[in-house]
Amino acid sequence: MVSDGAVATVVLASVTLSFPCFAYGAWYIIETEPVTWDVLVHHLKFVGTGLALTTVPMVGWMAPRLLDQLNGFAMVHAFLGLQAYAMLAFGFTGIVRIFKAKRDHDLYNDYDQDLLLDEIGSDRMDHWRSRLRIGVFGYVFFWILAYGAGFVRYLLRYRVLDGIL
Repeated sequence: MVSDGAVATVVLASVTLSFPCFAYGAWYIIETEPVTWDVLVHHLKFVGTGLALTTVPMVGWMAPRLLDQLNGFAMVHAFLGLQAYAMLAFGFTGIVRIFKAKRDHDLYNDYDQDLLLDEIGSDRMDHWRSRLRIGVFGYVFFWILAYGAGFVRYLLRYRVLDGIL
């Protein structure tokens, strides 16, 4: 059987590797104009990979073990992680509306530079775009906090700091 520390190290590596995926996906979608279907798919490949590298270890290893580790620091780590996913869900409500408006006007395949996103959606398009921005920023903010808390928990739990402190 594999030791708890070895699994924790693999989980830490997986979650750590997710951040470059998020960063590249964000950079790519921000820097690429126009956002066509190919650009969107390329962006989603990296963001989806980052989400998988974070979510699979959380659902498969972290969450089932949470009740066995009920201490303050574990709860802070779990709370921050749940806040990250709540912000992602909040942002997703904006993504859905923006995607639908662009798809309804075929802007992913036939981009029209003169057509503004505010014109094709409802009068609430600014609201949906704000939800997307807040959700993405909130996810990244809480992800970083949760990652930091998890990293410190890893160092303390698996005694990596014993020789240092």
